Amino acid sequence: MSTDLNQWLTERGIEEVECIVPDMSGVARGKVLPTAKFLRGLENQSLAIPEAIFALTVTGGYPEDTDAFLDPAEKDVLMVPDPETIRVVPWYEEPTAQIICDCYHFSDEPVSIAPRHVLKRVLHEFEKLGMKPVIAPELEFYLVAKNTDPDNPLEPPIGRSGRPERASNAFGIDAINEFDPLIEDLYDYCEAMNIDADTMSHESGPAQLEMNFNHGDALELADQAFLFKRTLRETALKHGVYGTFMAKPVGNHPGSAMHIHQSLVDLNTGQNLFANADGSNSKLFLNFIGGLQRYLPAAMPLLAPNMNSYRRLQPWSDAPINMHWALDNRTVGLRQPNGPASARRIENRIPGADANPYLAFAASLACGLLGIEEEIDPTAPIEGSGYDRAHSLPRHIHEALAKFNRCKPLKDLLGEEFSAAVQAVKEAEWDAYQTVISAWEREHLLLNV
Repeated sequence: MSTDLNQWLTERGIEEVECIVPDMSGVARGKVLPTAKFLRGLENQSLAIPEAIFALTVTGGYPEDTDAFLDPAEKDVLMVPDPETIRVVPWYEEPTAQIICDCYHFSDEPVSIAPRHVLKRVLHEFEKLGMKPVIAPELEFYLVAKNTDPDNPLEPPIGRSGRPERASNAFGIDAINEFDPLIEDLYDYCEAMNIDADTMSHESGPAQLEMNFNHGDALELADQAFLFKRTLRETALKHGVYGTFMAKPVGNHPGSAMHIHQSLVDLNTGQNLFANADGSNSKLFLNFIGGLQRYLPAAMPLLAPNMNSYRRLQPWSDAPINMHWALDNRTVGLRQPNGPASARRIENRIPGADANPYLAFAASLACGLLGIEEEIDPTAPIEGSGYDRAHSLPRHIHEALAKFNRCKPLKDLLGEEFSAAVQAVKEAEWDAYQTVISAWEREHLLLNV
């Protein structure tokens, strides 16, 4: 492995290497090393990092009780770079590469709470059944003017016209061209980093955009989505604005989602297993949907992981509120897009753009797998608006954690230690959130109650 990487780094004159791993929140953690030191670390297995980074909260703290999933000695784990993920980082002047690492204990056991391992764990279960998941994510995000005071609401940035967007401009061509210099750089960066970004469109919110990815291997697409988030933020900063994947950054406009199109193919033949020979929906497809309907509400801490996530899941806001499914219907949680049998898939519209892609993919696929194993029949597909039905998804993270904690089949599939880490990290974040008094409270309660 080190020989191949040595050649790759030498040919490109790379001077530094970023060894990165995604934490629970999808934040890139790791180390930056001179190339020579990186190669020596590969040879003598000295690329280490504290195991505790996988239990970091989004605020940078740690849960109080971590004995169920962390060694109390606060030990290091070994970073093992995946050669398939090495890329040039195009926004640095100094030739720099980045590589995604898997983490292992020094006993050669994988770190069970590492998000990339959790996705690999679920994919292995499909592999044992002779199946391979195919994923195509769609990532929505906002461009916003720089905001250095968190008490101030976010504002849309100034575009080429010299004016900010103030109204909805869904699929507007001229609207998306307002940010053409930024978008050109974004595509150039994605191409340089082998991120298979496909179609970009303007969404409903001011300066809200969406990037679609071509379908492919679930782990590879999770890597691409993880790297794309960082790439978008860096590109935006180059152009003097922020790029944000907050689920609901602006109160009176739609939130941002990470829709996950998913299908299963035969591991040997590549045939789509969601469609029968006559083009009808297969039993496997229906059981997969049944599993999503039953178990996704319990998986919400991985699909809507932050307090802000639940502000997005409101009726008439381009986001689902329940687990109904339908053909070509964007008001439900599970949408079957139109298309030929070879492209039969289900779109999970519940995850927010703020979700860790590794964990969102793992959770969605795990729920579908449980549906297959338990042969769960879905409800009948609905006609009309899903907003006319009851709001059945959790309303906040505390309710979601309670559902997750009671769902033994899902926790067993994702891993006992990982599930305990999710519970502890998210409860710690909830406790931290509860200490903050909002502007709404000061506005309406200060002198009135």
